[in-house]
Amino acid sequence: MPSNDVRILLQAAVPTAAAGAIAAVVSGVVVGGKGAIGSVVAAVLTMLFMGIGLYVLQRTAKSLPQLFQMMGLMLYAAQILLLFIFLSVFKNTTLFHPRAFAFTLIGTTLVWIAAQTRAHMKAKILYVEPDSSAGSKPEKSGHSS
Repeated sequence: MPSNDVRILLQAAVPTAAAGAIAAVVSGVVVGGKGAIGSVVAAVLTMLFMGIGLYVLQRTAKSLPQLFQMMGLMLYAAQILLLFIFLSVFKNTTLFHPRAFAFTLIGTTLVWIAAQTRAHMKAKILYVEPDSSAGSKPEKSGHSS
């Protein structure tokens, strides 16, 4: 991954991890151990889904820029589908508290989106790659002026 991509990933992941840790502590105090586990699972799931999504979008933007917007929409639909599958598999679980999981999932997703938006706004990313040959002198033709 280029340095801009890594920087954006870190600037989104660190606040999300912090929000997940805060949610785990709050859930642990309010609900107990299962609440803390639910919050940790939600935070990890958010960072995993959103991190993979960011990586796929960055790769698509570099290799197939004409498909970038469509890929973004498809990626978000796939993330929602994967989350639905995860929730369907664990709908009757006693491993973690479902409300703590749900609130943390929403909160960490919003934190990730806000942090990623901020990182993109602060990044100095060129929209057009400068041509390295543009700075070289043009070749002289056989004409003299």
